[in-house]
Amino acid sequence: MELNEIRVEIDKLDREMQQLFEQRMQLCREVAQYKKAHNMPVFQADREQLILDRVEKNAAEGLGAASRTLFSNIMSISSQLQQKMLVAAEAAPEIACPHMETAVKIGCQGITGANSETAARAFFPNRDIAFYPTFEQVFAAVEAGELEYGVLPIYNSTSGTVTQTVDLMGKYSFFITAMNQVEVTHCLAALPGTRLEDIRMVYSHPQALSQCSDFLDARHLPRHEDSNTAVSAQMVAESGDRTIAAICSADCAKHNHLEILASRISNVVPNFTQFICITKDMQVAPEASVISVMLTLSNEPGSLSRILNKFFLYGLDMTKIESRPIRDGSFDVVFHIDFKGNLRDRSIAAFLNDLCKSCREFKLLGNAVVME
Repeated sequence: MELNEIRVEIDKLDREMQQLFEQRMQLCREVAQYKKAHNMPVFQADREQLILDRVEKNAAEGLGAASRTLFSNIMSISSQLQQKMLVAAEAAPEIACPHMETAVKIGCQGITGANSETAARAFFPNRDIAFYPTFEQVFAAVEAGELEYGVLPIYNSTSGTVTQTVDLMGKYSFFITAMNQVEVTHCLAALPGTRLEDIRMVYSHPQALSQCSDFLDARHLPRHEDSNTAVSAQMVAESGDRTIAAICSADCAKHNHLEILASRISNVVPNFTQFICITKDMQVAPEASVISVMLTLSNEPGSLSRILNKFFLYGLDMTKIESRPIRDGSFDVVFHIDFKGNLRDRSIAAFLNDLCKSCREFKLLGNAVVME
């Protein structure tokens, strides 16, 4: 056969396959109606596994894995269709709205002058802010109801994820309800009268040290990690030592009566840090637009591909995906995913119902409104 003749035959088969696919989807609608009438779950893992095993076994030589992948995708589409049908008939969920305007118990990590305080005051103007020594204590205070809202850094535009925050997300019960970002303008600050060439050690939070690594490396300045930029500035101010300096904000240097030896020393300018506002119970603003989830997958071929395909099938815009090691001695990872949507949307509810059934473990982290 000539190439054009072969292509004509392929086009004919494609039309037949599409017609068969549409017939299958109509049968899936009927299955969804039956399951709803008989209170049956959409996802039946045992049946899906049997079908995929049969398809792979009956496939022509060399096409077993490909056939399994094809039918796995078809069944994902079927599941999506059924979930949407079932969830659309349900009443909209009752979800509380945030009460950030009236909140009085607000906390963050650090001390006065920390970037976390700046972020907290952007969320909660003219409110008292309680300070905690560690990120974990903020999570614990929110979980215990000691705080109505906690503010934590989660991502920096230069150095990436704030791992201390992300690694605690699986340990505590909380929900993200808002996000904002703060421009971080690092400076090198020391006691008045100190010269740059006198500095023998620079103190700051690991993220700040990483964000200013070019400046430090060029001057061969040793560095020492501290819990917070403001804590470092306070320590330098109280030390009486003119051989040490802190990386902090200009406002923090001023607050601690330090002299700025160098300004805007970040590797990249502008440099932003994203902060999350967390609360104990689920709160979703009508304008919330970013949904965050955390999940682990079975260690088998195609498990991540199937998850990513679900986002495509539901037409959802994934804005971030990253993995972190699970600290249990294994080499397994947990995925953190952000995508656009609002939990009041019934199609989102259908998607989450579908998604969680494909995960080994699943945790909804919240639905944030992004504040300017």
